[in-house]
Amino acid sequence: MSIPANLQRRAFLAPIGLAALTWIAGVVVLLTAGWLLVTAKSTTIVVVRHAEKVMEGATDPGLTDAGLARAALLARMFGDRRLKDHIDAIYVSPALRNRLTAAPLAARLGIAPEIVSQEDPRRLANRVLHEHRGERILIVGHTDTIPALVEALSGLKDIPPIEALEYGTMYIICVPRVGRASVLTLTY
Repeated sequence: MSIPANLQRRAFLAPIGLAALTWIAGVVVLLTAGWLLVTAKSTTIVVVRHAEKVMEGATDPGLTDAGLARAALLARMFGDRRLKDHIDAIYVSPALRNRLTAAPLAARLGIAPEIVSQEDPRRLANRVLHEHRGERILIVGHTDTIPALVEALSGLKDIPPIEALEYGTMYIICVPRVGRASVLTLTY
């Protein structure tokens, strides 16, 4: 029994075709990986507690002189609109002290702060990460919301609680498109 000639050629060309397909698939994977690395921008979130508040009397207290000075310092730190990497969005709770802490920075940048509930830190973290991918965001929170918010944004556990009179702690969370988040904690 003889084998037709067209079947013999297919057997010879099949390994060449598979090698070519493998090579093309490898090139596509490398180009995609390269594109992701080149276009991958990290999302940077700065989380601070509101500045020093007036301690007596008010249901929704404002800021003390020290608090107003701290809010002005925050505006000087992040308020240069000429810089390419300035703050793109600001989130605050409805509390007056939070709005006043963000006000000087918002005025310098021409940004209207977004007033949001911080009762569900995971929901706020998801919203910020999805709506502001690759941008820089400031969130002004409270002692009871910041640790859970930093955990939700970074994936890190055991963020220490903020003390009652601790106002200058700042968390800078860098969330890359690919990889794990990192957190830098400093005081200002």
